[in-house]
Amino acid sequence: MAEIGARLPRLPRLAWLVPLVAMLAAMALVVHDPVPLRVARNAVFDQFQRWHPRPYLAPPVRIIDIDEESLRRIGQWPWSRAQVARLLDATRQLEPASVSLDIMFPEPEGQTRADAGGRASDDPDQTLAQALRRGRVALGVALTGPRQGGDAADAAGGPLLFKAGFIAVGGEPTRSVPAFSSSVSNLRDLQLAAAGQGAMTFMPDVDGVVRRVPLLFSLQGRPVPSLTAEALRLAAGADAYVVHAAADAGGVIDLRIGTHRIDTDQTGALWMHFARPQAERYLPAWQVLEGRVPPASLKGRIVLIGTSAQGLLDLRFSPLGGVIPGVEVHAQALEQIVSGQQLRRPGWVPATEAIVALIGCIAVGIVAMRARPGRSSLLFLGLVGAIGLAAWTSFRFGRLLLDPGAPVLAMALVFAPTMLMRHRWAERRQRWMQTTFSRYVSPNLIDYLVANPQALELGGRRQRCSFVFTDLQGFTARMETMDPAVAVSVLNTYLDRMIAIAFKHDGTLDRIVGDAVAIMFSAPVPQADHEARALRCALEMQAFAREHVDALQRQGIAFCDTRIGVHTGEVTVGNFGGATLFDYRALGDPVNTAARLEGANKFLGTSLCVSEDTLRGCPGAVTRPVGRLRLAGRSTYLMVHEAQAADGQSVEADVDYASAFEWMRRGDDAALAAFEVLAAQRPDDKLVALHVTRLRAGSRDDAIDLLAK
Repeated sequence: MAEIGARLPRLPRLAWLVPLVAMLAAMALVVHDPVPLRVARNAVFDQFQRWHPRPYLAPPVRIIDIDEESLRRIGQWPWSRAQVARLLDATRQLEPASVSLDIMFPEPEGQTRADAGGRASDDPDQTLAQALRRGRVALGVALTGPRQGGDAADAAGGPLLFKAGFIAVGGEPTRSVPAFSSSVSNLRDLQLAAAGQGAMTFMPDVDGVVRRVPLLFSLQGRPVPSLTAEALRLAAGADAYVVHAAADAGGVIDLRIGTHRIDTDQTGALWMHFARPQAERYLPAWQVLEGRVPPASLKGRIVLIGTSAQGLLDLRFSPLGGVIPGVEVHAQALEQIVSGQQLRRPGWVPATEAIVALIGCIAVGIVAMRARPGRSSLLFLGLVGAIGLAAWTSFRFGRLLLDPGAPVLAMALVFAPTMLMRHRWAERRQRWMQTTFSRYVSPNLIDYLVANPQALELGGRRQRCSFVFTDLQGFTARMETMDPAVAVSVLNTYLDRMIAIAFKHDGTLDRIVGDAVAIMFSAPVPQADHEARALRCALEMQAFAREHVDALQRQGIAFCDTRIGVHTGEVTVGNFGGATLFDYRALGDPVNTAARLEGANKFLGTSLCVSEDTLRGCPGAVTRPVGRLRLAGRSTYLMVHEAQAADGQSVEADVDYASAFEWMRRGDDAALAAFEVLAAQRPDDKLVALHVTRLRAGSRDDAIDLLAK
């Protein structure tokens, strides 16, 4: 056993390279933050929002909706500029804090129109400009094209005219915000008349979902506010934006608009926390035009004018599922700013997530290398649960966006290959143990104990099993005449092959006593066909034993014939012994009976005796009936047969013998004559000679008493 222990496979020190390399790869992935990782992060944040949408606190933000009913009552879009002016005037009379148009007017409306009296009416563009001057109104513009060199190009409407100033604190903010090279703006007269202008441009993620609303843009290096920011600035009465940015192009930190401090990401975007759709957020445009809106419904509120009509295609995907009008995205952004329900993901969060990922990778790697798989898995799952709970708690109660996906993925990238390597090593170690110890016990017993370690407890159970006992006739005396080295070599070769045959048929080695072998079937693993297995095993052992004797005879070595007994019955199987030694075996009368049948062969002149109890489970087996034996120590008779072939083997039944035996079994006087004829034909058939001797001595049936063991 010392030699075995020296060869026991051990985990090499180089195995630590697996978690180390995996950790380095995982941390590189976390730092690089590829698109799939960002998509996974967005999916987690979306799920958080579905679990806990932003509570709607009825903040002072309203949408005047050019909905389907308004289009039906007033006319299809586009409306006349004069109609829009009337809508603005009707809105102004309700005293809103500011009004923002999620609509553009890049081109003149057309010719001067004539009224009913034939006089030229006012220019509709000028009518709209006058309505803009009478209130605090912001217009929407569109930014287009990637950032390029040269001057800003305007597709329509002329150069952009912005009314607000920008005060930069720290670094230069335009280096990190979304940059564009051109714009589609409003008519110059409308720009001059409006109190402000803001970009309506959204920056959806790769899946088309709007999760962040940019508050700042860059147009050829000039800072440009969004429509959301302009609506808030006009309502707050501020003249300028204060942008706090990190030095060395580190990105935007926050944005101050009047008394509001808005935490943004490094690109100057506001993380959206969407509330569920609310009917009170909208006022139909036709009701405002017809004066059906309560006077206090818009007083002091931030008002956005836009459309929810599906035909106008201003629809956006929401993390809550489905689509919402683009104007509602602006409204929800304003709601969470004004009500103090902002989501935050400060610049220190990615670094913190990377540190958590690193600590988690180290912990998981060490435990996975040292602890058992169950404990390692519990730690991994515990860390995953703790990180997920921390992220959810931060979102739910602190409105802080922490990504659990990056640390969890990093730990999984360390845990999985490490556990796989440990599993492969454990399999190799287990295979080594099975190969090694299968030389001491049966392979099927090893497999059973590996799968059922609880079977290593003392105790047993009742089980119907089949047994095969073999022995070499006269081998003890033969060894005394043989060279000891030759005797041991010949015996080892014989036993090795006999045991291999038993294992081939999934038999369990019960014991080896000298040159005798005991094989058990249907234990420890139950086998429905254990009787047939036992018979096939015994017949193959018999065939090998005869070939082995002939082979040794040709080498000049005299060997012994093998006797085999097979029996089936209910026994107690299990572990017997004590704390010092386990011995897995079967106890019961069927075990002794199988041994007695093996010994009965020398009196019967046979080499393989099988009981009728075994043959009941071997339909199609070819046998010769021996008779009813009363074995030593038994008071009852047992019907025994000489096996010749198992089911499926092409061996013809001995019809002449069967006929003679039937006469003997019935007590017919013709039995003696029949057996005498067979004896003359088969002078070497010892079983026939036995029956002739018995019948001549006065026996009248097939009952045989064997009083010796």
